[in-house]
Amino acid sequence: MPQTPVFPLPLDQYADPVNGGLLAIVTSRLAQQPANGVATAIFALAIVHTFFANSFREAAHRVQHRHDAVRRAAGLPPQASFAAEVLHFFGEVEVVFGLWAIVLLLALTVTLDWHTAHDYVAHRVTYTEPMFVVVIMAMAATRPVVEFARRVLSTVASIGGRTPAAWWFAILSIGPLLGSFITEPAAMTICALLLSRQFYSLQPSQRLRYATIGLLFVNVSIGGTLTHFAAPPVLMVAAPWDWSMSFMATHFGWRAVLAILVSTTLYFAAFRRELRDLALATALTTADDDDTLPPTPWWVTAVHLVFLAFVVTQAHYPVLFIGAFLFFLGFTRATSPYQSPMDLRSPLLVGFFLAGLVTHGGLQGWWIAPALNGLSEQPLFWTATILTAFNDNALITYLATLVPNLNDTLKFAVVAGAVTGGGLTVIANAPNPAGQAILGRHFPEGVSPLWLAAAALLPTLIAAATFMAF
Repeated sequence: MPQTPVFPLPLDQYADPVNGGLLAIVTSRLAQQPANGVATAIFALAIVHTFFANSFREAAHRVQHRHDAVRRAAGLPPQASFAAEVLHFFGEVEVVFGLWAIVLLLALTVTLDWHTAHDYVAHRVTYTEPMFVVVIMAMAATRPVVEFARRVLSTVASIGGRTPAAWWFAILSIGPLLGSFITEPAAMTICALLLSRQFYSLQPSQRLRYATIGLLFVNVSIGGTLTHFAAPPVLMVAAPWDWSMSFMATHFGWRAVLAILVSTTLYFAAFRRELRDLALATALTTADDDDTLPPTPWWVTAVHLVFLAFVVTQAHYPVLFIGAFLFFLGFTRATSPYQSPMDLRSPLLVGFFLAGLVTHGGLQGWWIAPALNGLSEQPLFWTATILTAFNDNALITYLATLVPNLNDTLKFAVVAGAVTGGGLTVIANAPNPAGQAILGRHFPEGVSPLWLAAAALLPTLIAAATFMAF
């Protein structure tokens, strides 16, 4: 029986040319394992697909409209068009990387063989993070947890009279910092849900809608750096580089807080008139369905927080956090009078998105690692920032741990770059798909990747200046 080829080849097993530049190394690695090029080409097509997702959605609406017109002319009742449903499916950003993972699996089967493709997906890719995000997102979105966070942030918003502007500032400045303690996906879920209720329901302008989601993505990406256990890109390096909580607080944390406050204040000043003019009262009386439910007893909230804390501390152990989630589902069923219906659709879609992303991302080390190697501090920072926009930032920092001879300055630069660029695209940081899944309904045309990047650019540059100038 022929031996199954090793794929992907471990980075330390490539026979790289001596003193070769990036192009020579990449070319050599491509020649040693041509399937690298196939995998990266498919990944590139998946990224391009995300930019055209809205076009598929628009095409789906046109096809459905024509289908309805034909049926009306024939005196028939409305019916979903199969072609429109397929186009709409292709237009769901959350399914893009999963769809292209199927293409990748077929391509690897043809290029190599089925056993190699199966071995990669079944044994060489770790899906712990996508599973964790599904669980933590579902738990953080429950009524007792959201209402607890709402009460906490309401105290901050009370300083400004709990106006839309005060809620907006409190959620975007304090909320992302929760990511350092309850994990970034949970903080993103809570912030997005509160923004949906307290802000987006008031129908702000398109400019302000994009400014808000761009600022949210950047702030959450850097807001998880006060500790060493809550942000995925930090988790990847904390153990190999022996980074403690005190190290994160003194090297990253205060810079992140400063950048969040500066960015949020600047956006607040730029949109102060529109924020002031938003009519809060009418929208809230019709937007919050939970007000019709009985008050949540303190003990129900306490049990939810205990479950949440346990899952956060067991984030590396799927057996434990999935088992806890099953017990959690039973508890929410038993306390259903104090719960809102649990919607698992968004968490499952986000988990599917991340599972597809890590499947593709695990095959990009052959060119990302040499791109990071040999750079000085500033070029390494900006390279990590740019690469993060097109790869999950946890992948960037993980690959950095494989680069030999990184000194402390370069380690700081690569992680700072990875978290700085985490808000530029929906794929740049693991919590971003959760935020887009929750807030997407407030963007009837779909969240445009270009508008998102433009909205996140200024906070990204402020974060870059804060991390690298002090």
